Amino acid sequence: MAALDSLSLFTSLGLSEQKARETLKNSALSAQLREAATQAQQTLGSTIDKATGILLYGLASRLRDTRRLSFLVSYIASKKIHTEPQLSAALEYVRSHPLDPIDTVDFERECGVGVIVTPEQIEEAVEAAINRHRPQLLVERYHFNMGLLMGEARAVLKWADGKMIKNEVDMQVLHLLGPKLEADLEKKFKVAKARLEETDRRTAKDVVENGETADQTLSLMEQLRGEALKFHKPGENYKTPGYVVTPHTMNLLKQHLEITGGQVRTRFPPEPNGILHIGHAKAINFNFGYAKANNGICFLRFDDTNPEKEEAKFFTAICDMVAWLGYTPYKVTYASDYFDQLYAWAVELIRRGLAYVCHQRGEELKGHNTLPSPWRDRPMEESLLLFEAMRKGKFSEGEATLRMKLVMEDGKMDPVAYRVKYTPHHRTGDKWCIYPTYDYTHCLCDSIEHITHSLCTKEFQARRSSYFWLCNALDVYCPVQWEYGRLNLHYAVVSKRKILQLVATGAVRDWDDPRLFTLTALRRRGFPPEAINNFCARVGVTVAQTTMEPHLLEACVRDVLNDTAPRAMAVLESLRVIITNFPAAKSLDIQVPNFPADETKGFHQVPFAPIVFIERTDFKEEPEPGFKRLAWGQPVGLRHTGYVIELQHVVKGPSGCVESLEVTCRRADAGEKPKAFIHWVSQPLMCEVRLYERLFQHKNPEGPTEVPGGFLGDLNLASLHVVDAALVDCSVALAKPFDKFQFERLGYFSVDPDSHQGKLVFNRTVTLKEDPGKV
Repeated sequence: MAALDSLSLFTSLGLSEQKARETLKNSALSAQLREAATQAQQTLGSTIDKATGILLYGLASRLRDTRRLSFLVSYIASKKIHTEPQLSAALEYVRSHPLDPIDTVDFERECGVGVIVTPEQIEEAVEAAINRHRPQLLVERYHFNMGLLMGEARAVLKWADGKMIKNEVDMQVLHLLGPKLEADLEKKFKVAKARLEETDRRTAKDVVENGETADQTLSLMEQLRGEALKFHKPGENYKTPGYVVTPHTMNLLKQHLEITGGQVRTRFPPEPNGILHIGHAKAINFNFGYAKANNGICFLRFDDTNPEKEEAKFFTAICDMVAWLGYTPYKVTYASDYFDQLYAWAVELIRRGLAYVCHQRGEELKGHNTLPSPWRDRPMEESLLLFEAMRKGKFSEGEATLRMKLVMEDGKMDPVAYRVKYTPHHRTGDKWCIYPTYDYTHCLCDSIEHITHSLCTKEFQARRSSYFWLCNALDVYCPVQWEYGRLNLHYAVVSKRKILQLVATGAVRDWDDPRLFTLTALRRRGFPPEAINNFCARVGVTVAQTTMEPHLLEACVRDVLNDTAPRAMAVLESLRVIITNFPAAKSLDIQVPNFPADETKGFHQVPFAPIVFIERTDFKEEPEPGFKRLAWGQPVGLRHTGYVIELQHVVKGPSGCVESLEVTCRRADAGEKPKAFIHWVSQPLMCEVRLYERLFQHKNPEGPTEVPGGFLGDLNLASLHVVDAALVDCSVALAKPFDKFQFERLGYFSVDPDSHQGKLVFNRTVTLKEDPGKV
């Protein structure tokens, strides 16, 4: 019966029946909400209206100090606190003033009690916001993000009623745009489709300007569902512009559909000779994402045709990175799985008069205007014997190649299909001494795996003709190659060869050095995979090459970590502070919220003792104007403690350097509110902190105009600063590698794998805000 009474009470407060039942499962929350409702009814003497009920629920679910319940309920019941922003301010106030009594005048000022926001003020604020976005509003109409207008108006009128702002926005937008048209009622992706078709007609400069994406309306999944792309349906390859149709095409497509069932199939085909970088993240998102968005499958296929450059660690790292980004391959395959079939097809090409053994050297084959091979018309029987001799190891490296008889779009003539290499293969051992090239292997592996959409970056557009030619020359199923724009970042190099140079010269430690933009490096630095995927979605599926600013990626990182990285306190350059009148005989346990904006996510406990450590920069004997932290005659609050400290004595060493401070403390509500609250640690853990800056000084470290001396001469010598004796609160003692935290006032940090028992190592992932000094 009591449960039924509580359920009825909670629904009368405005909670849905489901929400009320969930609340009943939490005994502490239920008890606090019942008490709040009872007290409110006693004050009102009547039924609680829904708006008040929702505020009471917000109070009960977020209030930590139950002693303040009656005080805050009285303000809500009397309508002195009647909006969500006021409630949030009130909760923040009582958190920062944990001890009695509360200065009601100061409380009411901080919570906007009695502040009246007139309809005229709301009208003016909304009108100003609309005028700022008027051009975009007129183009996007009702597809524009109206929340942006409400947010800007709310920023100006802190205590305004949110519903009143929304109503004013709706009214003014209706006055500007008129009633909704049929196009306004269409789903967003249809509008975006038209926009993307328009951007296809623009130049790359039109699509991407100054590293900012031109269209950020759709999520990546929405972009990849086929509505925004002109991709063919499985089995309709022949409808694609430029696709070559032969007498065998339709029968091969019919067989293809019987095998696949009309399923979308893609593949991500990395070379296992280096670590994946940020550009590969776009390829992973595109290939796996397109398949996922269309209920298809995606293969992870290693293009392992170059044994002298391949290492086991690269295979492992690539698999790890694909999984880290949240994707599971339908199957992991290798080009080497198909070596026998590829060899048989090469023999068949020779039989058909479409390939020949050539003896031109590598340097003679470079470039696009090479002379025709003098062996191009060699008899088929002779090439068959010579190709068999190549396979049996009768030629030295570079002495013979197998070449295909075609001219590609870029003018390159007769690309190489096979070359001699006496390097054992990591999977096939010494079975082969001839290995196929990318130009030969890629399309045929796609054919074997019945790939429907072979997605690759724009530089492979010049190989599209060889892709179609080779499948059709062998009368096998021919997929469709689609090209998209590569993703690059300023202030970075991602070339495998250049990263190896950086490692060899000691500029970075290895492929996972957090200053690089390889995916292993970004993971080690603490970038969440969701942030990288979100960044790829913002970049979008443009055909133009995009070079983005790193701060746009960092903004995505902050968005994720703000909601997922629990707070802790750390001090990088410490200054010892002795509280001479500490209010207890032993240390106090302080409850600190893991996420101050959402206390339902829990708390952690830190000790507060007579000796604390603060940042050295939070104290100045002779402060400059505007300095708000600890100084003579200028007390500061210690975050989360409810105490304020005031300087009494400065202790200096023989050299005159400040060694420690002696202070007194008082309760925060026992005097004037300090100008600032600073972070601190007490009984801390010692740790190492690594602070990273950009590895290169210029936007384009590989650009000969910007950096004439080459990228190795553009290194930022201050790109890594190590703090050996940083201090961190004991709440992180059990942290594991890759655990992430926000160190209050300092930034977001991640535990480095170099950590060991007794010594944690933290990498700074990003600062709390973008550095305004960065261009």
